[in-house]
Amino acid sequence: MNFPKRPLELFTFSTESDRDREEWQAILDSQQCIYSDKKCFKTRKSEPEISIGTCTVGYKGEPIIICPNRFLQNDRIFLDCLHLLKNHEPGNQLHIASEIEVIGGNIDYFLVSARRQEVRDYVGIEIQALDTTGTVWPSRQQCIRDEIGISVKKFPRSSKTYGMNWKMTAKTILIQLHHKATSLELFGKHLVLAIQAPFYSYMSKVFNTSVMQDADEKDAVHFHTYNLPQEADGGFTLELSSRYSTTTVGIETMLGMRKDVEVSEEQLVARIQAKLSPETLLRI
Repeated sequence: MNFPKRPLELFTFSTESDRDREEWQAILDSQQCIYSDKKCFKTRKSEPEISIGTCTVGYKGEPIIICPNRFLQNDRIFLDCLHLLKNHEPGNQLHIASEIEVIGGNIDYFLVSARRQEVRDYVGIEIQALDTTGTVWPSRQQCIRDEIGISVKKFPRSSKTYGMNWKMTAKTILIQLHHKATSLELFGKHLVLAIQAPFYSYMSKVFNTSVMQDADEKDAVHFHTYNLPQEADGGFTLELSSRYSTTTVGIETMLGMRKDVEVSEEQLVARIQAKLSPETLLRI
């Protein structure tokens, strides 16, 4: 389906679903995120008491997630990492620990297998939603007024609407992924990046993803890509699309940090040989 360029989800509820104005008014008043069970953390700088609440927006016909909490629906991203807990045994408890510091920053979540509060195994999980350029606020207000039918305060009109900051988002998360995965790789553990399939498609065009392969549990770094199909009631459900993996060296190659590794010995010898001349001869 070709979705319009406007918010598709507000405070975790689909603007494509059939809800009356009273229901929407209650949703907008509560400003709650059902995935975090807290007030939406995305607030306006000029009005910090007002949460923006945009989880997903339409962009070039596709639903694009712009809030990391949106990936928490049904704990899907955690369940999709269970197979990486090699030391998990029947009887162990599963935990979700958040914001754990490692070299390179904090890892968003750890899926942990434990028995009597003693850690037996763990998997690091990073989430990356898309950063936007510009502001979504005018589109948000217009959606509430025109699609939902609720009056809103005047909002700025502009020919410039929001865009997607694909390149900066991709480069930033790859650098962070490399730093954070280095420690886990030394420990023989895994770090999983949960992203949307359109974001991975962009990475494949801009970065050297030849190092990526179908998910191999021997690799330290895993990419789990997700689609966001629309259900019959108009809502959206997170769904695992593909799994890939590589090593920290592979991430370096993607970032262009190891281009020299890609030079073959034959190419190297040819380059050396081209420099040889009587002037380069070492005289003894």
